[in-house]
Amino acid sequence: MQQHTLPSVHASRTLGLLLALAPICGEVSAQTPLRTIPIASGLSRPVDIQTPRGDRHRLFIVEQTGTIRVVKNGVLLVAPFLNLTSSIACCGERGLLGLAFHPKFASNGYLFVNYTASGSGATMIDRYTVSATNPDVADPSSRKPVLGPITQPFSNHNGGCLRFGPDGYLYIGTGDGGSAGDPNCNAQRGDVLLGKMLRIDVDTVAPYAVPSTNPFVGNSAVLDEIWAVGLRNPWRFSFDRETGDLYIGDVGQNALEELDFQPATSRGGENYGWKIMEGTNCYSTSACPTGTPACNDPRLIKPIHQYGRTEGASITGGYVYRGCAIPDLKGTYFFADYVRGRIWSFRYNGTTMSEFKERTSELSWSGPISAFGEDDCGELYVCNYSTSGSVHKIVASAPAPAVDLGYGKVGGNGLVPEFSACGLLGSGSSAQLRLFDAPPQALVLLWVGNASNPTPLFGGTVVPVPVLGEALLVADSEGRVVFTIPGGGGPQSLFAQYLILDPGATSGIGISNALRVDLAQ
Repeated sequence: MQQHTLPSVHASRTLGLLLALAPICGEVSAQTPLRTIPIASGLSRPVDIQTPRGDRHRLFIVEQTGTIRVVKNGVLLVAPFLNLTSSIACCGERGLLGLAFHPKFASNGYLFVNYTASGSGATMIDRYTVSATNPDVADPSSRKPVLGPITQPFSNHNGGCLRFGPDGYLYIGTGDGGSAGDPNCNAQRGDVLLGKMLRIDVDTVAPYAVPSTNPFVGNSAVLDEIWAVGLRNPWRFSFDRETGDLYIGDVGQNALEELDFQPATSRGGENYGWKIMEGTNCYSTSACPTGTPACNDPRLIKPIHQYGRTEGASITGGYVYRGCAIPDLKGTYFFADYVRGRIWSFRYNGTTMSEFKERTSELSWSGPISAFGEDDCGELYVCNYSTSGSVHKIVASAPAPAVDLGYGKVGGNGLVPEFSACGLLGSGSSAQLRLFDAPPQALVLLWVGNASNPTPLFGGTVVPVPVLGEALLVADSEGRVVFTIPGGGGPQSLFAQYLILDPGATSGIGISNALRVDLAQ
């Protein structure tokens, strides 16, 4: 995604507010009060929430019972995006467990699912392709097996999470095979894929290739797909979309739940300790192969956070918040406990944790939490797991920072360029303005006016007087233009609108909707 610096074309009329590229949001000590709002209900055991890159209109919710549902423009569609109920074994810890959209989903239509197969209960990773005629439906006949079957000796500890990393490779978390105490020490064995983090390349050859940079390539004792070892049941993990750091929620045995961390600079090969250790406690080396490290061996990576049975019983890993709607929480990691339905957050800089806080009461949360999710803007969602489950969005208790004035949703060639803003214009923070669905590589003329005279920007006439700035920008290959307006000083509100110069349109132009972005109070 391209980000742009706006030249001060009309510097004499800036009213002290320079249009320039700036950090999206600053970190401040005060924390905005939060709440949740319902997004979808009547779901059958929701366990994952995903959104394709660049898709502002839809959320995709994975139901453990075998279907993927779509929330489009705030409405839960009746028809499922994909129905795999006849292919999966469910439920308990089995079922349709994970979804990942290819980073280039907008152009190739590929999505990947993780499920336990009907009959055998083995883990399968398959690829499907979106329908050529309906973007809200995947083609059920397009199935391409990618990885598997991975034999599961017991019905529990199937992992199920899969995510594309910032390197473009597909990461897959696998459980240790189940039962209790990892009786075969699978998590420490190099000849099985269980109890691991895997990394594969799904673009080079079919069904996949092993990246040459995987840490155990060339080691005959360890399978090439393995990226890290020593995990018990990494039910949910995620990458920080800004830093590339990896956070892994690994479900504990009888005493400790743990949160593991891998910096973006890692070359893989970490050993997170199970079953030698459960969190920071020694556990067992029974049935482990020769050469397995001893308890507290310095080669074992200890968790950055753990908690015991007085606090919860099954960790659900979450996400680092990178949205704009709650500026002071940028960089804050959210996670939960499935059994107790408790939610916490903290910041982590790679060495030190700070601002640890429980959010359960603040969010008025009740019920088991099976997953978090994030939309294309980085805003966070939570799954309430039950046979009649629901999905909720975490939002600020304060009013929304941007008001859509709804003018001129018109575009050339049937396109509808849409202009959005998130973030509050205030000291130490900024608002991010984004245009979506612009014609690829179209020139974009931006006008930003102040609240004292917004009329020329609306009401059918586009005349940039007075303006705070204007610039010709170029949309990226996905039809997006992103820039920021730094806050602090200036008018109480800004009004902005795009004019798309589209030679393919009948009139040669398309006009976006207009937005008002309010100064933080």
